[in-house]
Amino acid sequence: MKNGRHKQVLVAGGAGFLGSHLCERLIADGAQVVCLDNFLTGSRENLRKLERHPSFDLVEHDIVEPLPAKIAKKRFDRVYNLACAASPPLYQADPEHTLLTSVVGARHLLKLAEGCGARFLLASTSEVYGDPHAHPQVETYWGNVNCTGPRACYDEGKRAAETLSFDYERMGRAQVRVARIFNTYGPRLCADDGRVVSNVVSQALAGEDITVYGDGSQTRSFCYVADLIEGLVRLMEHEGAQPGPVNLGNPNELTIRELVDLVLAITGSSSEVVFQRLPVDDPKRRRPDISRAKQLLGWSPKTPLEKGLKATIAWFEEEGGASRRRPSADLDEALLSA
Repeated sequence: MKNGRHKQVLVAGGAGFLGSHLCERLIADGAQVVCLDNFLTGSRENLRKLERHPSFDLVEHDIVEPLPAKIAKKRFDRVYNLACAASPPLYQADPEHTLLTSVVGARHLLKLAEGCGARFLLASTSEVYGDPHAHPQVETYWGNVNCTGPRACYDEGKRAAETLSFDYERMGRAQVRVARIFNTYGPRLCADDGRVVSNVVSQALAGEDITVYGDGSQTRSFCYVADLIEGLVRLMEHEGAQPGPVNLGNPNELTIRELVDLVLAITGSSSEVVFQRLPVDDPKRRRPDISRAKQLLGWSPKTPLEKGLKATIAWFEEEGGASRRRPSADLDEALLSA
C-alpha cells in the first residue's frame, strides 16, 4: 500500500520468464500490475494465472516505440524494466532490435518514471562483465566485454542502459535501482531458448544427445527463479542512498559438465553427451559476489540446486516442454553454456 492505496506497478517484459513470476509476486503483495510486452520472446501462456485477475492488466506494445497513451498518461509508483531477450540465440536473431530495446526502451520507461515520480528498476545482467578477468565478479569490476562481437548487442546494450539509468539519477530526474542478474532457472523457461538449463533438461527428457560447448569445464552459478524475484523486489523497495548496481545470483559455482551430470541423475536419462566448439566470446567463468545484496537487502538465495532442478524438470514434464523444442539442427546453434 502507498498512501492508503494499492501500488500501481508497470512491468515491462512481464510475459517473459522472469517477468511473469514478478507479476504474480507483485499481485500477491497487493499491487495493481500493468504488464507491457511485445511477445517476441514472452508468452501469453506465462500469464494464464493472471489474465482474469482484477489487479492485472495486459498491454501489448514494443518499448522501442513511444509508449501508448494508456501507459504514458497513467501514474505509476514503480516501473520494472525486464524487457529484452536474454538468451544468446534469441537476442542475436535481431541484434539491432536487441540494442534498441535496451537503450531506447529504457529511455522511454525512464521518461515515464520521471513524469510520474515512479521508482525505476533496470534488470541488467552479469553479461556486463563479459568474459571476466576478475573472479568472482564484484559490482566495482568494469568488465571485459568485446564491444564489436556477436554478443555485444546485448552486453553493450545493457551497459548503456545502466549508464542512462544512473545519469537520470545523477540529474535528479528519477530514482533508480539496477540489478545485475546472473543465470536464473525454474518453471517457464522456454525449452528452445538456448539457455543451458532448458537445453539440458529438454534434451535429457527427450532422450537426445546433450550438447556441451567447449569441454564442459566452463562454470556458471544458477539461481532459482523464486529467489531471484525476491531479490528484485527487495532491491526495488530499498530505501536510502543510491546503492549502485547490485549483483543478484547464486554464488555456488559449478561446471557445465557437473550440471549435465546432475540433470541426468535426476531424470534417469540415458542421453549421451556430445561436445562442440565453444561459441565466440563465451565466458569461461561466472560467479557473483553477492556481498552488497546481503548487506543492503538482507538477501541471499535459499533454494538448493537439486531442489530447484527437480521443480524445473517436473514443470517441463507436466507442460510437455520437450515437445515444444525446435528441431535438433537448430539447437546446434544454441549457446548451451550461456
